[in-house]
Amino acid sequence: MLTQMLAHQAANYPCEVVEHNVGDTTLYDILPTSMSGEDSQRAIYYVHGGAFIHGSGICSAYMAQPLATIAGLRVLSIDYRMPPDHPYPIGLEDALAGYRTVIERFSPEQLVVLGPSAGGGLAASLVLKIRDAGLPLPAACVLATPEADLTESGDTFETNAEIDVILRKRLSESIALYAGGHDLRDPYLSPVFGDFSKGFPPTMLLSGTRDLFLSNTVRLHRALRKAGVEADLHVWEAMPHGGFFGAPEDAEVLAEQATFIRKRLGAEPKTAPTFAT
Repeated sequence: MLTQMLAHQAANYPCEVVEHNVGDTTLYDILPTSMSGEDSQRAIYYVHGGAFIHGSGICSAYMAQPLATIAGLRVLSIDYRMPPDHPYPIGLEDALAGYRTVIERFSPEQLVVLGPSAGGGLAASLVLKIRDAGLPLPAACVLATPEADLTESGDTFETNAEIDVILRKRLSESIALYAGGHDLRDPYLSPVFGDFSKGFPPTMLLSGTRDLFLSNTVRLHRALRKAGVEADLHVWEAMPHGGFFGAPEDAEVLAEQATFIRKRLGAEPKTAPTFAT
């Protein structure tokens, strides 16, 4: 059902999609028709969302197509393996393997790591893993409503329960499958508990006032800022988890990300963002 829904949406954002094998999984190379020759050496490394159990296969490419088109940049989406067959740390290892492959083709200075929801938490953990493995960091990171704390102890897990029309309750069951008995406070599972003082790229974080994960996003933003990391927090009025799903404000959310990414990669603005009123 999710794949069918996203395929319908992706049809509005024309891209060529090429598959590459990376170990035991697939890296989707998403080439928007809006990409210019000047941007051919810039890329977004995309870690898809889906509560750690959804979004596999071509679905992980469909998720990335709107941003690829709006940003006018190639997106490389890793189809990391997921539970119940592949619990932590398999997904993180796949994401790291994909990053190693990507930086063989693209300079890290011309690369942004991006993830939404569960993929946002995984993307933040991935950047910590990249740093700790001694690999070069990407130019920037975008974390859209990240599942950054698998203990789910933030305030909005209480205040926004049932208010968020997308996520009405905690992800306890899928978190248990993903974590596989590991300590949920491990920064490679819950990056909000990480040490960012050792290095982390400039980061954009996004959420909404009705998002169950608003506390995750705010707390991660504060953790980054306390460590001296350049971090911008964007919160949309009345936005539930993951976006507005068809409302005009979705264009604003995409435009803000595209503007941030292109600026961090030293690219000229693609188009003047059109914001909803």
